[in-house]
Amino acid sequence: MPLSNLIRRSLGRSKLLLVLCAALAVSGCTGTNHETVDGEPVQQGDVTLVIGAYSVVKDVFAELLPMFQEHWLEQSGQTVTFQESYEASGTQARAIVGGFEADVTVLAMEGDVERIEKAGMITHDWREQGAGGMITRSIVVLGTRDGNPKDIRDWEDLTRDGVKVLYPNPKTSGGAQWDINAIYGAGLKRSERQSGTADPAYAKQFLEQVHANIESLDKSGRASMAAFEYGVGDVIVTYENELLARIAQGVPYDIVIPEDTILIENPAAVIDKNVDQHGTREVAEAFVEYLYSEEAQSLFMDYGFRPANDVLEEAAQEQFTIPEGLFDIEYLGGWPEVRELLYSKRGVWYQVLAGL
Repeated sequence: MPLSNLIRRSLGRSKLLLVLCAALAVSGCTGTNHETVDGEPVQQGDVTLVIGAYSVVKDVFAELLPMFQEHWLEQSGQTVTFQESYEASGTQARAIVGGFEADVTVLAMEGDVERIEKAGMITHDWREQGAGGMITRSIVVLGTRDGNPKDIRDWEDLTRDGVKVLYPNPKTSGGAQWDINAIYGAGLKRSERQSGTADPAYAKQFLEQVHANIESLDKSGRASMAAFEYGVGDVIVTYENELLARIAQGVPYDIVIPEDTILIENPAAVIDKNVDQHGTREVAEAFVEYLYSEEAQSLFMDYGFRPANDVLEEAAQEQFTIPEGLFDIEYLGGWPEVRELLYSKRGVWYQVLAGL
């Protein structure tokens, strides 16, 4: 073959290689895995941390995650990027058990983390971190329309004729379980004041009376709030922090704090199975630890959460009202008993739904 033909063929192959290399670089097929979240490409750093959280923390995490990125870069010299998923707490827990490979989970209640733990995916004692594994606190309150036109003052007002009530579905929403726990517990407290004994039959009847005025059962606390702001219902049962955050964004609400209500505690945990598979244990553990830091807890307070860090207790007392009849999950017997009593197949909640 003439030398000129060899040269032309070599040049042609060189051009083809250059085109292929350019295509590979553009498409991301260069040995780097370019992942997407909601169809959008995720910029890769030195490490990617996958967060599976309940929907309520989405807004605060929009500010908190960049803070941790800066913190981790200063501490380790490593750039961390995030994949984020926000769902109703129960839905998120089921997704993780079903194969969503979250490195860290932040959920509405202990029971949802325990579901992941019982699936063998969390093998360490996550309750040893921080405040018993809890990163934030809040209380269940009532949100009304601006000016409180229905004159809602306490739980018993939710039983009045013509008052339309919203809270989400406890089958999918951890927030809804806190709401129902609060109503049932308030019934126990009321019966205790009247008779000297906490009466489960009275508490069930009280829950029935409130539920008789329910307007809709949405998938999550956020969906319930969106429906309320669209014009559905007269009063919403929800987290205090949710209402404070919406008021800060200019949405008109009146907040009614019932005399008797429950202390909400929200957990976070590293998912051992996934961090070991991804090689992200160090940064995942650092992230959960950071959630308890004064810096992070102060930000949570800015978004209406009550802090889990005792260093901020004095500031919290100045910022938040403590209801006279505040109780925690232990007043109802703890989560194992509550799940059996209220949310089992024959539990109080399902009896209320079925009219039994």
